[in-house]
Amino acid sequence: MDLEFSDPSFVRDPYPALARLREQAALGFHEPSGRWLAVSHAAVDAVLRDRRLGRFWRDEEPAAVFEPFNLLHRHQMMENEPPVHTRLRALVAKAFARGHVERLRATVAAEATALVEAAGADFDLLTDLAEPLAVTVIAELLGVPADERHRLRPWSAAMVRMYEVSRTPEVEAAALEACREFAGYMRELAERKTAAPGDDLISHLVSVRDGSDRLSAEELVASAILLLNAGHEASVNGLGNGMVALLDHPRELARLRADRELVPTAVEEMLRYDSPSQLFVRTAAADVEIGGVTVPAGAEVAALLGAANRDPAVFADPDRFDAGRVPNTHMSFGAGLHFCLGAPLARIEMQAALTALLERAPRLELAAEPVRTPGFVLRGYESVRLDVQ
Repeated sequence: MDLEFSDPSFVRDPYPALARLREQAALGFHEPSGRWLAVSHAAVDAVLRDRRLGRFWRDEEPAAVFEPFNLLHRHQMMENEPPVHTRLRALVAKAFARGHVERLRATVAAEATALVEAAGADFDLLTDLAEPLAVTVIAELLGVPADERHRLRPWSAAMVRMYEVSRTPEVEAAALEACREFAGYMRELAERKTAAPGDDLISHLVSVRDGSDRLSAEELVASAILLLNAGHEASVNGLGNGMVALLDHPRELARLRADRELVPTAVEEMLRYDSPSQLFVRTAAADVEIGGVTVPAGAEVAALLGAANRDPAVFADPDRFDAGRVPNTHMSFGAGLHFCLGAPLARIEMQAALTALLERAPRLELAAEPVRTPGFVLRGYESVRLDVQ
């Protein structure tokens, strides 16, 4: 398979190249990366659900240099398979089950409305709505005090750039510093919550137990950071990508303005049409056959979510944005064992933001050409300026 992940033209619009790959084979070997690429919906679904293909964390090398990054990842549920994954997810899910996500619905809607109503003539969808909304929501969820929340977004933005296919020494240095600072902050916050617990996720993660089992200090910090990075980046980039796509389809925008009941399906279409997460990697623990192709033990397989989400075998007219698309079995939150635990929260945020824009923005047009971020794995924009008045 011939594909250059860092090619600017591919990053700008990867879907034509991904369609060509999908026409060649559902699963093929990519020489430049040394990985197998799954590009059809069926192949991606199989890769994410087959337990012989899993997440087996291997420390970044040199380990002494990357220890701040490695420490946060070797204890994450996303980087582990059963029984470790089962234990971590059960403990975190038990804290989530206390209704933390649903209790935020009214707060999220009110915050989204306030942010849109405060919009000035120079309104940027990301910096003026998506990012502050996501920070408020995750901070409320975790129990981060209001005067300390400004630190979350820079930490998250620096750390997630480590996941790109190509990264510079400067990116690595910034990510490692963010890992050190964020881990230190979360340990200190957990100590505060232990002494004076509240009705928030960190307080419950500190106290949650399954019999005699509980999260260790390292596991608690890793779980909190996973929730911040995964949920925050998905909602911010999902809204940015989705709004640009919606504005490129004015008839669909008109449908939404006429029928707010379409907002939930429109959000799912935003996630499908231009997925904020484009690539998940799995490693074969044994020989695995997928679509008639055998992936040998030890090989890595990259599941290309954006390619799966445009597969014409599953989605009619896949390159068209359809605000009422039903069913919509997109893969943007993954599938199987590692399906995103924070998906409900991301959906609430995106629905609230889209509703606020439809109801409170008299105009809704691009005020300038959107500016893409340079990476492919986490796909989004640096700036989406809108005319909303």
